[in-house]
Amino acid sequence: MTAGLAHQINREAIAKNYQLIRNHVRRTPVAEVAAEDLGLSGLPITFKLELLQHTGSFKARGAFTNLLTRPVLAAGVTAASGGNHGAAVAFAAQKLGHRARIFVPRISSPAKIERIRSYDAELVVEGERYDDALALCDEHATETGALKIHAFEQIETLLGQGSVGLEFEEQASDVDTLLVATGGGGLIGGIAAFLEDRIKVVSVEPELAPTLHDALKAGKPVDAPTGGVAADSLAPRRVGEIMFGIAQRHIKNAVLVPDETIKKAQALLWDRLRVVAEPGGAAALAALLSGRYVPSPNERIGVLLCGANTTAVSL
Repeated sequence: MTAGLAHQINREAIAKNYQLIRNHVRRTPVAEVAAEDLGLSGLPITFKLELLQHTGSFKARGAFTNLLTRPVLAAGVTAASGGNHGAAVAFAAQKLGHRARIFVPRISSPAKIERIRSYDAELVVEGERYDDALALCDEHATETGALKIHAFEQIETLLGQGSVGLEFEEQASDVDTLLVATGGGGLIGGIAAFLEDRIKVVSVEPELAPTLHDALKAGKPVDAPTGGVAADSLAPRRVGEIMFGIAQRHIKNAVLVPDETIKKAQALLWDRLRVVAEPGGAAALAALLSGRYVPSPNERIGVLLCGANTTAVSL
């Protein structure tokens, strides 16, 4: 039943929703970088700098969509998160005058925990993985009537994240292929639904958290390992049912990258571009550095840098 909702996530709906949220989110820039600057060969690479978004990740787009289109009761809103989604919901709730209770697992990074707290949300750090936090969030929503905002299994979340694809097509229409890091699939699902194969979308996941890769192989969402250096952002137990219908139509390639190359991508982004990215935010670049995705000679590549919540810089 849930998979049938994928048809509501389409180009027209995403464009309409963008008009609703555009005054609440940043239109993040793109930057073209010579491949040789990154130790690669081929045509220049176009980076979409979504890590400059409010709260340090793309998640603000889905958070504002939920809060602007769904009724919020006195109990406020609640969300389970590895960190970035929770920060975005807390930020949007603060801006719009709602209470927020956010649940994160103990693997959530200190940077993400502190960011959530900075938005005056009530924070519960409990459980080992995202699914543990999700179970606690579900209980709280049932008991209090708080509006639950899912990180990826929610039509409104996908509509919001799809606006990344809308902006990218306007900013870099000559790009052939966009590499996108995938966890639960809300981001890549929204992007792919908007682009509709106008730009090829390739999923990039850690080898230790092959959520969409395993789902596409099995023909349905299945439980996958949830480990690795990017576990706080790219390792839910399984990919979303709603986005999987989109993935089957528009995402044919899901590559896996090793943790050591994700770390290398982080270091390279800082060394060559002075861009700080968290592991999940740098994972898409790791596909090129590891050779897990090899562009054709005339293929123009886009790379989405989607998250920057890390303790790499201390003030």
